[in-house]
Amino acid sequence: MTVDSERATRKDTAGRVITDWRPEDPAYWEQKGQRVATRNLVISIPALLLAFSVWVMFSAVSISLPRIGFDFTTDQLFWLVALPSLSGATLRIFYSFVIPIFGGRRWTALSTASLLLPTLWLGFAVQNPATPFWVFVCIAILCGFGGANFSSSMSNISFFYPKQRQGMALGLNAGLGNVGVSVSQLVIPLVITVGVFGALGGKPQPLVDGSGQMFLQNAGFIWVPAIAIAAVAAWFGMNDLTSARSSFSEQAVIFRRKHNWLMCWLYIGTFGSYIGFSAGFPMLVKSQFPDVNPMTYAFIGPLLGALMRSVGGSMADRWGGARLTFWVFALMIAAVFGVLQFLPNHGVGGSFPGFLVSFMALFVLSGIGNGTTFRMIPVIFRTLHERRSAGADAEGKKAAAHQASIESAAVVGFSGAIGAYGGFFIPKSYGSSITLTGGPDMALYGFIAFYITCLAVTWWWYYRRGAETPC
Repeated sequence: MTVDSERATRKDTAGRVITDWRPEDPAYWEQKGQRVATRNLVISIPALLLAFSVWVMFSAVSISLPRIGFDFTTDQLFWLVALPSLSGATLRIFYSFVIPIFGGRRWTALSTASLLLPTLWLGFAVQNPATPFWVFVCIAILCGFGGANFSSSMSNISFFYPKQRQGMALGLNAGLGNVGVSVSQLVIPLVITVGVFGALGGKPQPLVDGSGQMFLQNAGFIWVPAIAIAAVAAWFGMNDLTSARSSFSEQAVIFRRKHNWLMCWLYIGTFGSYIGFSAGFPMLVKSQFPDVNPMTYAFIGPLLGALMRSVGGSMADRWGGARLTFWVFALMIAAVFGVLQFLPNHGVGGSFPGFLVSFMALFVLSGIGNGTTFRMIPVIFRTLHERRSAGADAEGKKAAAHQASIESAAVVGFSGAIGAYGGFFIPKSYGSSITLTGGPDMALYGFIAFYITCLAVTWWWYYRRGAETPC
């Protein structure tokens, strides 16, 4: 490399837009690429953590609304818990394709800044007990911005890392980002008890039972400073990669890929379970074990699941994603049977310690599965394109590898979108099951049936001897 070209490369990697990006080149990666990729990952993780925190705000806010005078039914409260996942999953479909069109730096900054809308609005809305239910519905829908950020964030990070490091990088980004669920459920119950912002935060709301007061507005306001800092950091510290640019039509080819839809199905079972269990757990505990304070335990499961995601990605790098994913679903079936065993029967009997242990197992397993399924995606699409370009020349194989990376990133984002619908269906299934039968058992048996289909898909297409695309 000449002195002039080295200076050009240094200038390129230091700028906001990088035109020369070669993560698969060992020398380039060692000299320039790893440093740039690490910087983008370090900024991406806290931005995604905040996004998840905002996404699940209502899991911690809903149970407090009746305490300060909001006369909402149990079903309405479950709706507020479920709606952010519904809107987030739908928005993820669009967010899946934006990085190659707009660039990772610009989109991360703007999408992070959008989280100010629901947090500020919630902070003002809860201060007036006359605020109608439809306003909270609108805020809950806007919280979906946080869930949508996941797809664009994962797609963006996938472009920065070589294929042998993608499992680790995506696991860290998603795993530590998922910690935002636990952070939200841990922080909100603490900050609503004190006037964090003094007179600037508004007056407290008296509890309807006369036992004290609450600053529920802090559930929204507490995130505002961190969101502003993260958005500025993304704008000035991250990069756009021209090599990641592609049109929607180039990415839309994934809709004709069978394995895109198969991985969407599996990701509903892993991430959909994780976010659905996280959102619905506090209200489920409140309805089945009225004497237990759900917020004492709510943050533990999401934290375990988030931390295990990066572990799952690393394990999949070593032992294979399909093998681990198969056993994750097998054990999740057993864990749901455990939950059913310890539930009370129409308010009689039950064991909360047994219920809690079984549910923690579900969080751990779904977290591992989040990492293993995401590791499967780039392996599957790289394998497919390597087969198709087996007889091609060096240029053809290079083009095939590039197309594989484009499709993998799109599938990572799109499967994340479809998987997030689990965050709507699980809490809503609880509410519907309780309304129809008096308990959540019907919903849980439905989950078991679904996990059996995931087990079959994993075994047939990816795990068995002679599978179409072993990974």
